[in-house]
Amino acid sequence: QGFKDNLHAVFCLAENAVGPRATRPDDIHVLYSGKTVEINNTDAEGRLILADGVAYACKDLGADIILDMATLTGAQGIATGKYHAAVLTNNEEWEKACVKAGRNCGDLVHPLVYCPELHFSEFTSAVADMKNSVADRDNTPSSCAGLFIASHIGFDWPGVWVHIDIAAPVHAGERATGYGVALLLSLFGGASEDPLLNMVSPLGCNGDSPTEDMERDSKRRRLV
Repeated sequence: QGFKDNLHAVFCLAENAVGPRATRPDDIHVLYSGKTVEINNTDAEGRLILADGVAYACKDLGADIILDMATLTGAQGIATGKYHAAVLTNNEEWEKACVKAGRNCGDLVHPLVYCPELHFSEFTSAVADMKNSVADRDNTPSSCAGLFIASHIGFDWPGVWVHIDIAAPVHAGERATGYGVALLLSLFGGASEDPLLNMVSPLGCNGDSPTEDMERDSKRRRLV
């Protein structure tokens, strides 16, 4: 679509199959970030390669905006439902932009709680920098899963990090919905040469001002 900025796509893929080198409970992995992870749940495997992916984007690609998107947690469907993906980010403006982009394109998004100072302790390990799964499954596990990924670039990283958990909206029964394609095009459309994407993008020079948003939302409420 004539994207004008420097864009990389990193595919974090691994075969989740049993074999002699499969991950076992109590293994300790050294991830690409250099941080160590104690395995206490072998089903929480996707976050391991996603953590390597964001660390690679930060260290090797020098990215200043990192967005990871994955079917990460079954708890996402409970937290934000079947139709809204969950977004977790270190930047409030990007959180708002994701929600607006979702409304513009139909790939709906709803925020999760971002509070690493309270939630990252769920991964505390006595023998490694962290465990790979939470201690308490009733304490916002979808948020915590995203924080696990973010910890491998660091919570003090100055760039924009956005995590989108799309576990539920990517399927309807046994069929795939294609969720996520329109969301990314809408979210980053302001940096493309496509006039339609420029129009629907919540970011960039063609985006609406907060005042315009508030006025339109107020009118919508009155109409409803």
